[in-house]
Amino acid sequence: MNNKIKSYHTERLELIAATLEHINAELNDINLFASMLNAEVSPEWPPGEYDKNAQEYFRDLLLKGGDDLAGWLGWYAIKPSDENKAAVLIGAGGYFGPPSETGELEIGYSVIPSYQNKGYATEIVKALVDIAANDSRVKRISARTTDSNKASCKVLAKNGFNSISRDLENNIRYEKILEK
Repeated sequence: MNNKIKSYHTERLELIAATLEHINAELNDINLFASMLNAEVSPEWPPGEYDKNAQEYFRDLLLKGGDDLAGWLGWYAIKPSDENKAAVLIGAGGYFGPPSETGELEIGYSVIPSYQNKGYATEIVKALVDIAANDSRVKRISARTTDSNKASCKVLAKNGFNSISRDLENNIRYEKILEK
């Protein structure tokens, strides 16, 4: 990945790559975190599975690998301000680390409840795929969800992911192979 990519714009969102400074603020001072992102942070934050454990996981990886990992971990999804509303942090998505030696990445994503069912998760996943596709090492992207999470299954299908396996707990693994 081009280490200069620290933000990415979609039709309705700005994605900002999480740095160690971001995550430390997110964990310790939500007002500083909001100021750093120049966005409101809802009381609904953090969304879904992007919980304190996930934040600490990314923090620990950044502590080991430095900010060169920024862009290969978490991304904050911000709905920019308009004439009626301030910018707001609506979700998070990202990778569980840089691509493996075989070119594989795993993604995750989550949107706060008040912005769900509006296409934002689909837009976040598309952005993650586009960002990864710009790195020639990335050949395959995977994601996991549960059979009961129909919305997540739809998001992955809309982005060209195919269901490839299930485990005993009804977790479904999806995969998208990038054409290079």
